[in-house]
Amino acid sequence: MPETVADKVDPSEPEARLPKNGNGQAVPARTPSGRLLRPQRLGPKPTLGERVEAFISALSVRDNFWHRICSLIWLPFAFFSGIRMRQVDPSTFVAVLPFTRFNRNWYRAMAGAALLGNAEVAGGMYVFGICGADHTVVCKHLEYHFLRPCLGPAIYRMTPREDIHALLAAGGEFNVTLDLDIRQQGFKSSDRRVGQCVAVFHVTPKVHHRKRARR
Repeated sequence: MPETVADKVDPSEPEARLPKNGNGQAVPARTPSGRLLRPQRLGPKPTLGERVEAFISALSVRDNFWHRICSLIWLPFAFFSGIRMRQVDPSTFVAVLPFTRFNRNWYRAMAGAALLGNAEVAGGMYVFGICGADHTVVCKHLEYHFLRPCLGPAIYRMTPREDIHALLAAGGEFNVTLDLDIRQQGFKSSDRRVGQCVAVFHVTPKVHHRKRARR
């Protein structure tokens, strides 16, 4: 029997289920009456809980307003600390920790617990903002070096050691290491370094969790 086009393509690819035009591009399939046919769904249909989780995850990284609303419910520490993300340029994001009473200690300096805890929050916000709602981000390792007291708002600048976008394109689980530079904002017209941090995050596609749960 001669080999057909359907035998040469990988049926796991979504476009393999669609007919091709003369240029080899996929075109929507139609019924004899002219109605469009939806491509067959690959894998089981997401449950209601999974769809709600994906919606809330996407909402939490939409902007600072929704981030604070979600933090109030699921991460009160980040809500009361007031940490927020700020875009410096199209490729640079920083996290700003305000110098509030919640974050200060008894001698009116930024508390070490606030600086340390929000280093994990800032790094997680940065990685999750890039990876999106279809991934889970977990901190595996955190090192913080206190250099000097912080007497004002703290700024966290994150620099990834790996190419996160390339790791995402691979489609599997991966680790990403962030170098965080923590500075006191506006100290004598310049930012003063108050700490350095190294954080390792493990990123997993949520589809992997669902496959393991169904085994």
